[in-house]
Amino acid sequence: MKDQLFRDILSRVAKPARYTGSELNMIKKDWEQAGVKMAFAFPDVYEVGMSHVGGKILYGLVNEKSRHLLERVFAPWPDMEAIMRAEQIPLFSLESFRPVLDFEVLGFSLQYELSITNVLNMLDLAGIPLWSRERNEAHPLVIAGGPVVFNPEPFADFFDIFIIGDGEEVLLEFLDKVETSRGLEKVEKLKRLAAIEGVYAPALYNVEYREDGILKSFEPRFAEVPARVRKRVVKDLDQAYYPDKPLVPYMEITHDRAVLEVMRGCQRGCRFCHAGIVYRPVRERSLETLESQARHQLQNTGYEEISLASLSSLDYSGIDPLLKGLVGNYGEKGIGVSLPSLRVDAFSIDLANEVQKVRKTTLTLAPEAGTQRLRDIINKNVSEEQLLDAVEAAFKSGWLSLKLYFMIGLPGEREEDLEGIIEILQKVKYIGDKYSRRPVEIRASLASFVPKAHTPFQWRPQNTMAELDSKQQFLSRRRRKRIKLSFHDRRTSYLEGVIARGDRRLAPVIYLAWQKGCKFDGWSEYFNFDNWQDAFRESEVEPEFYTGRQRPYEESFPWDFIDIGVSKEFLQEEDQKAEEGLTTADCRQEGCSDCGICLAMEVSLNIKGGNVDALEKQI
Repeated sequence: MKDQLFRDILSRVAKPARYTGSELNMIKKDWEQAGVKMAFAFPDVYEVGMSHVGGKILYGLVNEKSRHLLERVFAPWPDMEAIMRAEQIPLFSLESFRPVLDFEVLGFSLQYELSITNVLNMLDLAGIPLWSRERNEAHPLVIAGGPVVFNPEPFADFFDIFIIGDGEEVLLEFLDKVETSRGLEKVEKLKRLAAIEGVYAPALYNVEYREDGILKSFEPRFAEVPARVRKRVVKDLDQAYYPDKPLVPYMEITHDRAVLEVMRGCQRGCRFCHAGIVYRPVRERSLETLESQARHQLQNTGYEEISLASLSSLDYSGIDPLLKGLVGNYGEKGIGVSLPSLRVDAFSIDLANEVQKVRKTTLTLAPEAGTQRLRDIINKNVSEEQLLDAVEAAFKSGWLSLKLYFMIGLPGEREEDLEGIIEILQKVKYIGDKYSRRPVEIRASLASFVPKAHTPFQWRPQNTMAELDSKQQFLSRRRRKRIKLSFHDRRTSYLEGVIARGDRRLAPVIYLAWQKGCKFDGWSEYFNFDNWQDAFRESEVEPEFYTGRQRPYEESFPWDFIDIGVSKEFLQEEDQKAEEGLTTADCRQEGCSDCGICLAMEVSLNIKGGNVDALEKQI
């Protein structure tokens, strides 16, 4: 296959480097000597998938720390797919160029709900039946992990196994069990695998719905299968595997730089944030570990930029010495440090000055809402004064442009909140013009709020597309010069909302949408909303059932059986506090907020960067 690709195929596609493999630091293990052969599948194009930190961790973990083998496969871009289908070339891995059908395990990373059509497309290209019930012992086990699978039910009929929680904590244990389960009938193999904590096999459960569409029951079919599936948690990130020699692509990818994951989890408690709840508690890496990882990654890759990755990197308790150390050690070599979107209350002039010593990368702040009233409702514990202080610090330090993140469609939102967004942007621009010698550029990204499972807003209705359209027009009419507004597509947000709180009855809709040609739904040039609407209508599924209802607290949800450690009672209390405009403090500064995670998972906040005050306040 490799010879055919290089001789006849790759010269006919737009970006052949997506399909050549052989990148710096690639690991190709002996196929015959390896234990379980697993293909790690990212259901998006190479440039996106290669930027995913979790994939880099699992790739190195399996290949360096076990006798098993893990190779990569990405969704081929439509030009490549057309040739593959015409030439009958099956989906293949980039290390051995073997058909995916040859592997024992095919593991997808689900980062975004709308990537599911690419999953189906990749299974079809691989010659693997799309429905789990149509696959037997001769087919690869099709599994998935990632943030989306904290509500796996819309995808339950397509997958054999879901892995819930931190993948590096469970994957090697899972592959060992796959190896010792060889030869078993599929259902027996699933039962053995489902005994592993964090592993969910949908085929082992019966689901019933009431006449009004609400979930009636969700029960295991066998006595030995657990009724609830508890997520897996890495308790000590310093002890967890992290790659010193990440792959270096031959083409530009979305995030083409060394990456330090400074911590996992977030203690802020923003009520809209799915990741902030499901990845609790906060676990930090030590300064010594991060400095070592930075040194090894730079030595082994030649990258000229280091990015700090986490849900809120400036909350890392050792952020000051870490940044000063990185800039001090590598700044003179021209290696810059980049930060993701930042909380405005954690930003400071010192940090701004430290980062800009080497180069001024894009600075992004995330106030999320336009008024203090709405920021209190969503528990975004920042003030306008903090935001403007951060902006002033940035412009004083030489930045000429800023990007700000907002959301529209939040619970409790009023017209004054939309006006507040415009007013904030005008104030930011005024400050920029005050401190800059030339006109500054202000960009605002406005996402549509999507209620997610396991969050305090999981009971709330989502804005309709008409409501979001009206709000987008309202803001556009008030836009000022040199303030650029960009809106997320309200149709993809709507569809994301349907799936995010969906159940197994959505599987026929997804399948039909894919049959109609849906794929790369996260890419505007390929998203076809008409096909999705047709699929809902022909499947006789009403999408408003999933997005338009205010759900009562006593309703059973399809995702309730996933034990994330945070109690449903805590989420309900947070929703009620939102209704009253009350905030909940950061548990690192103000003590335990009784969400339940530490007791349930037998873990605790793991603060290693220097600030230990918070630990002393824990109850």
